[in-house]
Amino acid sequence: MSELDPVFMRSKFLLRQKHLSLSEKYYVWDEGGQALLFIERPAMILRSLLAALAVLGVFLGTGALCAAIGAAAPEGPAQGILLAFALLGGLFGAIVAGVACSPKRHVYFFRDDTRRERMLTVEQDRKFMPVVATYTVKDAAGKVLARLRKNYLYNFFRKRWTCSDPDGRLLSLIQEDSLLLSLLRRFLGPFFGLLRTNFVLFKGDSEDVIGEFNRKLTLLDRYVLDLSADEGGHLDRRVALAIGVMLDTGERR
Repeated sequence: MSELDPVFMRSKFLLRQKHLSLSEKYYVWDEGGQALLFIERPAMILRSLLAALAVLGVFLGTGALCAAIGAAAPEGPAQGILLAFALLGGLFGAIVAGVACSPKRHVYFFRDDTRRERMLTVEQDRKFMPVVATYTVKDAAGKVLARLRKNYLYNFFRKRWTCSDPDGRLLSLIQEDSLLLSLLRRFLGPFFGLLRTNFVLFKGDSEDVIGEFNRKLTLLDRYVLDLSADEGGHLDRRVALAIGVMLDTGERR
């Protein structure tokens, strides 16, 4: 803890997401209301638009090809096979074009909203992450601090993330606060804010709780990352804060 920048040398962080913004932006304060950090996940509007246009172009090309096949090939099994191959090829081409043109959306942690001093980065490892998503947490010098991993299949029952050190050792298992509440959320949604999603951070794969990430009942999105239970400093506070942000933006809450 002594080597950390003073902004990270604490056990509780208050986060607020800025609304009416194309990019996802967060401000971080301490308990006394002192501003600590500014966080941004750029929307990359132009690159996303380019990806959408590429997918549309492939679909239009596939439609034209199917029309040509329908006009040129005689009716029968051969025509059906050609149309099926054209449609499958178009679908595959659309996925490839969309992934190739889409941007990776990294998360940047700055000293303040002037963005002059970067403190931390969470990098999206791959563009196409249909089932398993992975992210790399790096410090200001680019040194890898941790790796975050999420399997979206767990979302059906209880949202879950893992955090490992650079050598692959599990540092923390993070999951929704209750299996019962998570199932209620699947059927009832947030239910007017009464079933807002909260997370618990465990030490490694044990049942020892070292932190909580809770959404406060307010009109705006406000969160509390509380690591008071981690008295021994097991989890690097920079990594813990990166986890907190990804529990919001990575879950599209």
